[in-house]
Amino acid sequence: MSASLPRLGRLGQGLGFVTALSLASAFAATRHAEADEGKPTTIAFNERCANRLAIALTGKAASADQMASADPKAALDQLLASDDFRERFARFINTAFNNVPGATSLEDAPYHIAERVLTDGSPWSEMFLGKFRLSPVASHVAVFDDATGLGYFRADDWYKRYEGNEENGIKLATAYRIMNNVIGLRLTASTNSPSTDQTATGRQAAPCNSCHFNGWFALDKVAAILPKRGQAYDAYKGGPQEILGGKMVGNDEELVTALVESENYSVNACRLAFEFLYAREDNRCDGPVLDRCVDEFKAKKTMQSALASIVREAGFCE
Repeated sequence: MSASLPRLGRLGQGLGFVTALSLASAFAATRHAEADEGKPTTIAFNERCANRLAIALTGKAASADQMASADPKAALDQLLASDDFRERFARFINTAFNNVPGATSLEDAPYHIAERVLTDGSPWSEMFLGKFRLSPVASHVAVFDDATGLGYFRADDWYKRYEGNEENGIKLATAYRIMNNVIGLRLTASTNSPSTDQTATGRQAAPCNSCHFNGWFALDKVAAILPKRGQAYDAYKGGPQEILGGKMVGNDEELVTALVESENYSVNACRLAFEFLYAREDNRCDGPVLDRCVDEFKAKKTMQSALASIVREAGFCE
């Protein structure tokens, strides 16, 4: 396997394409206001900025009042508090955190928890550490407070979805999915040959050992402190193990807490925010924007603060 950190998975299905088309339409709609020499007038710039902001956050064009505003970014807080934003961002997160849509709404647990965290204005860490439980109510999924919850990682349907199929019940898939969602870890299998020895013995041999047993994110070592497939979330009783570069971790909650306390957590939050707003992954040139976002996110802790930091950059509307 090869690893990258903390990059993200794909965008929401169609989200990047729709955003690109929407932004193109927004720009075309303001061309009439451009000056003859090709430089946009203040009116054209404000209209374009208002549309870019509204479409990026809500998927809808700016209102007449926003289009007429001399300061389009003044609507930022209002947009971040809107139902349209919460719905759009929750869908984006659900797709970023899952390879494919769930078979049921309960399997798409990140969507429901993201909506709750955004609605409450809670720290983004509640996405992973919040004391929640998901339950079907009539025709929809409801989020309840539950002292035994751990974000969505103990939600029954998500828990079963990512148990994996390792022959001894070691939950490699769960270990990877938790690290992927919290800190953006991405691993690519070095080989998918049917003849590859996928047992624990085979995983200890090169090249598989680089991801399974070596490095701070070693999958087998992280999975070792999780219960086996089919067991309850609190079934592991083996005591703390040294993982994540020297941390002593004894269960799933301690694992998630350690990940949230890492620098990679804050960086990944800002990379998620950037990708949502720009419909692309960041690159080296975007480093200063992300650095300022990380500082803001560490201070205020909400996903809204990360998004606001990036939107308030002068280059967002250029």
